[in-house]
Amino acid sequence: MKQLRDTKVLTTSAMLLAIAVILGFFKIPVSDVVEIRLQFLPVACAGMLFGPAVGGITGGLTDVLSFLVKPTGPFFPGFTITAVLQGVLYGVILGKKEPTLKRIITAQLLDSIIIGLVMNSICLSLLYGQGVIAVIGARVIKTLIMLPINILLLVAVTKGVRAINKRISGKA
Repeated sequence: MKQLRDTKVLTTSAMLLAIAVILGFFKIPVSDVVEIRLQFLPVACAGMLFGPAVGGITGGLTDVLSFLVKPTGPFFPGFTITAVLQGVLYGVILGKKEPTLKRIITAQLLDSIIIGLVMNSICLSLLYGQGVIAVIGARVIKTLIMLPINILLLVAVTKGVRAINKRISGKA
C-alpha cells in the first residue's frame, strides 16, 4: 500500500484503470453468459508493473467503475472479487519479474481457467439462476479460443510494460 503514495505509481495505475474502463465499452457478446473482452490487459499491466496489491486494486476499481460508467446488467459483487483476484494473480506471477513466456502462459492459463471459467461461471450461475455446469459448458469453447489469443496479447504488451517500468523506476 506504500506504493500508492508514489505519484508515478498512482498516475500510471490510474491511466491503466481508465484504459481498462474504456476497453470495457468494446466487448463482443456471444450469449447471456459468454462475452469476449480485453479489459484484462490493463489490469495485467498494473500487476506486472506494481505487484499484486496495486494489480488487485486496479482490477476491483475497473469492475466498479465500469459498472458505474456503463452498466450492462445488475451489479454483482462476485465479479468485483474475481476482478481483484485477477489483478492479484497477474501481480504475483508477473509482478516485478521478467515476464517470460512461461510466466505469461501460466498467468493466463490460471486466469482463464480458475477466474474466467470457474469463478465467473459460478457468479453468472448465481446471477441468472442457471446451473453451474451449463454455464461452464457454454463458456468452455470461448475460453479455449481466447486462451492463445490472450497469451499473444500479453506477450505483445510486455515490451511496452518493460519500457514503462524502466521509465517509472528511473532507469531510462
